[in-house]
Amino acid sequence: MGRIAGVTAAETRRRLLRAAADVFAERGYDGTRVADIATAAGVSNGALYAHFDSKADLLVTALREHGRRPLADLLAADPDGSVVEMLLVVGRSLPRRDSGEWLVIEALTAARRDPDVARAMHDYMDERAGWISGLVSAAQAGGELDHAVSPDAVAHFCLLLALGSTLVPPDLHAVGEREWSALLGRVVAALRDAGPVAGPVPDTATSTGVTP
Repeated sequence: MGRIAGVTAAETRRRLLRAAADVFAERGYDGTRVADIATAAGVSNGALYAHFDSKADLLVTALREHGRRPLADLLAADPDGSVVEMLLVVGRSLPRRDSGEWLVIEALTAARRDPDVARAMHDYMDERAGWISGLVSAAQAGGELDHAVSPDAVAHFCLLLALGSTLVPPDLHAVGEREWSALLGRVVAALRDAGPVAGPVPDTATSTGVTP
């Protein structure tokens, strides 16, 4: 069984990614075989390998394709909108996210055990951080954020918030919308006027003799 007659290579790829997302959701990364994904997509293993190098490649590519990106959606809807306001909108929604972010959780979990997934996830995180860092730089150029703020640090902070929200969904712990919005407002106010840069944080291991 090769590529389905009358189906383009692009459609075959889309089928494989959709099948990968569904099968990984049902069986987990470790419990999924490449053959399971090929069968679910209605193609042969050979056809699958014509598009993807490995199961790890399928997992991370499926994450890129099907992972939720609310910030990207907002930017696409209003390319000239305020970057800071978009970040706030997404930030306010984080405590209300449901468990639909299972794909990134599966990828992060698999990355701890599988070096192929770890390498692919490293590239994925670098891409996401670089994209957010670019938005922050644009906000600085537009006068929305203080130039003293490190775009890379803000990007890292945003990734930590987003990934943390997938691990602590509302059914495990909830926070009031008003309190959360007020906190985000204070964070953004600090980023608008960064003030003096704090000195370096002492190395815990050096200063206390305790290995972190």
